[in-house]
Amino acid sequence: MRTTRRAYLAAAGGAVTATAGCLGGGSGTAGMADLSCDVGQLDQVNSLPRPSLGPDDAAVTVSAYEDYACPHCATYSLNVFPKVKENYIDTGKIRYRFFDFPLPVNEQWSWGGAVAARAVQDRADAETFFEYGKTLFERQGDLTSEGYSVVHDAAEEFDVNGCEVAASVDQETYKSVVESDRQRAVDAGFQSTPTIVVNGETTADPSWSTVKQAIDGHLKSASKS
Repeated sequence: MRTTRRAYLAAAGGAVTATAGCLGGGSGTAGMADLSCDVGQLDQVNSLPRPSLGPDDAAVTVSAYEDYACPHCATYSLNVFPKVKENYIDTGKIRYRFFDFPLPVNEQWSWGGAVAARAVQDRADAETFFEYGKTLFERQGDLTSEGYSVVHDAAEEFDVNGCEVAASVDQETYKSVVESDRQRAVDAGFQSTPTIVVNGETTADPSWSTVKQAIDGHLKSASKS
């Protein structure tokens, strides 16, 4: 797995402690001229593999629906997900899947962050996708004000062409992929982020204690079957 420099935690990311859900909201920034990128017109991408970690045949599957501009998603991804990964993914007990759900909290960067992460996934692998997503959540405060620079610089840290990632956002190259995930969340009746689903059962909240209890319960049930 690639490593990256962790310079800081954005105030809207690591400093947030609540674990309630985000609802729809504000607007964002526009333009990427300051990057001096010229990669030409990129091909539109309509489908990508599901970003997932852990064994495909795991008895328990955890699905996370998130918005990159949602402070509560930043809290979950920076404080809860690492515990899920250490205790359940790295030990091979569960399969973990990520779904884009731009509410949007921020009209431009809820979508833009998702598109950027999918551009990185397409150029790297699932592990890099999750690490890149973590970086976006760490820098969430800057993502919603200096988004093109953030998605570009973060991609470069993972040896992915930052200009191509920023251009993917500008050209909405992976928007149909993100829209497909969002529609899935809407069809399921989800209304806020993060929404965590364990073997088809939506957890009451995204806190560590609640998610842990849900996973443990389903693992116990699976061991008896």
